[in-house]
Amino acid sequence: MTPASTRHSSVPGTADLDNPLYYLENFETVVRWVRQHHSDLLTTEETGHIDSLLALHQPERALLARLVMRSGDLFRMEKLNYPELVLPAAEVAKKLSRSGWIEDSPDVPLAELFRLFTLAELRPALAEQISAAGLPGTAAKGLLKDTLIPLYPEPAPVKQWLPDIPTQVIRLKHMALFDRLRLMFFGNLRQSWSDFVLVELGHQQYEQVPLNAASRAFDERDDVDRYLIMHRCRERLEENEPPEAVWQDIPPANENPWLESRRGRLLFELGKRAERGGNTELALAAYQRSGHREARLRQLRLLERLKRHREAWSLAITAGAKTRTGTEERGLERILSRLAKKLGEAPPQPSARPALTAFTIEVDNPQGNSVEWAALQHLTEPEAPVAYVENTLINGLFGLLCWPALFAPVPGAFFHPFHTGPVDLYREDFVERRQTLFGDCLSALATDDYKARIRNNWRRKRGIASPFVIWPVLSDDLLDLALESIPARHLELIFLRLLDNLREHRSGFPDLIRFQPDHPDPDRRYEMIEIKGPGDRLQDHQTRWLEFCVSHGIPVSVCYVRWGGAAE
Repeated sequence: MTPASTRHSSVPGTADLDNPLYYLENFETVVRWVRQHHSDLLTTEETGHIDSLLALHQPERALLARLVMRSGDLFRMEKLNYPELVLPAAEVAKKLSRSGWIEDSPDVPLAELFRLFTLAELRPALAEQISAAGLPGTAAKGLLKDTLIPLYPEPAPVKQWLPDIPTQVIRLKHMALFDRLRLMFFGNLRQSWSDFVLVELGHQQYEQVPLNAASRAFDERDDVDRYLIMHRCRERLEENEPPEAVWQDIPPANENPWLESRRGRLLFELGKRAERGGNTELALAAYQRSGHREARLRQLRLLERLKRHREAWSLAITAGAKTRTGTEERGLERILSRLAKKLGEAPPQPSARPALTAFTIEVDNPQGNSVEWAALQHLTEPEAPVAYVENTLINGLFGLLCWPALFAPVPGAFFHPFHTGPVDLYREDFVERRQTLFGDCLSALATDDYKARIRNNWRRKRGIASPFVIWPVLSDDLLDLALESIPARHLELIFLRLLDNLREHRSGFPDLIRFQPDHPDPDRRYEMIEIKGPGDRLQDHQTRWLEFCVSHGIPVSVCYVRWGGAAE
């Protein structure tokens, strides 16, 4: 476990972009954060390297940060030009070489030469190899690479490859350590160092989530190792290594739910590649073990294509009993309908599709405004104001009410103090792991307490980054109108559907909302209106929201706009 002295959530400072060494400050924020919060997951050798790095003189630390941010670990010395170092980069590099951070004469694979040097430099230097391979001296770089690299697989010093070019190539050492630090800070290896180091962190406000040993995604060093193995497996797939070979190295399931989610995505990708390659049994095995939200439908479609109809039917019936709404539900309906015909089974009853309320307006639009804006102006009346909200209002109300659940320090949700939201937001078990917290937030809808909670969070959290609240749109007046006009039970129904599938359901809301605060029926003091211009049609995710609202008595309609004679 992390030592007690390091279990606090002090927020590291953010660098000012006016400082030419701001990138070094941000780089060291990462290094110090991991050293402080994850020291128990590092070896004695790794912590020793970190401490020696932080003890280097500033120019050496700055050049090291620059190299870590760049692509690869090999660099041409003469291409390194950083005036803010004060000293020449070559002089600083020599000091880093003496302290063990740089290898100043590494062996270099031929493939790296093609990355580091231009074709004009390589053609004369490799003339002998080009001729021996039977290629013309004018051959393109791609042809040279494809032909020569397999013929000369062994790395060699640059002076041996390119004896007549005055150059020096250096290698940054300990890249495995820097990758490990990057993983433990970001929670992924998709983000590069520059994603964090080269931004002005101070321009954004972030929710200060308590980060301690209990909230960490990595409980043991083995968790970090497991992630690195899975990341390498994904890279191997992307490099077109056969999925059969990668399959052998995918770690078995473990108890860390965050890592299991990543393993599920890896298995899903492997299954797709195995399917494309014709290894259908491996594909089915990967889909079955995946847990990815799309894996079940993919598995069923493959079984159907293999004419294993009875097996597909049994799996689809089981899946249908516990499926979520949305894309999977519709996909299962279509599959079951096809299978029923082939097996002589009773076809499943299609989901009820309520009729949508629609009306048409004709609008003049000489200024060429958007169809939504033109409709808003046409529909607005003094006693019935209309606002253009699309996905922002409902998501904003949800984000404000459920702020404590969304920003709870659940393991694997927040890795550092600069997240705009939980990184597991769209993971399959996101809601399940916060069920009690979401239950508490939604229980406020049983009384008027929810209005106070939403207003308090609107005041206290204003300006803090959130995946659901768009602050410039959610004005005080709009918030008041929404809270006074939308019944709590409607909000509860909508929020529960949101939680059923946050990735799918956070979009597709109608464009406009019309408020009628004086309407005698409290369920009709607002109406959400989807706007469709000439030639436009409803998208599937929009239709699903509209049908949901109609079936639950939530007032919605579709407004079709026709342009009048003055329209452009």
